[in-house]
Amino acid sequence: MSDSPSDALTFEESLAELERVVRELEDGQLGLEESLSRYEKGIGLLKRCYANLQQAEQRILLLTGSDPDGQPVTQPFEHTATADTAGAREKAKNRKDPQILF
Repeated sequence: MSDSPSDALTFEESLAELERVVRELEDGQLGLEESLSRYEKGIGLLKRCYANLQQAEQRILLLTGSDPDGQPVTQPFEHTATADTAGAREKAKNRKDPQILF
């Protein structure tokens, strides 16, 4: 198997390969050079998995109802945080909370 993730791998195959790489690294039986090589391969697989997830997220449609003919009406799903992060930041500033910097 090559050291770079193949473009032909599915998300599931990439994830399984990433899990295998992690197990090998955690096992501690590899030498330094082989560990670095596997680590780099794992980073490539991780980036590939994240990219696949982001692409899938962009394809998700939100069902908003149906039209008069009974056909589904959809709109693109916009991923946003649901927490009130601005309010949390303001409260932290008022408390001078050192854990929240931004």
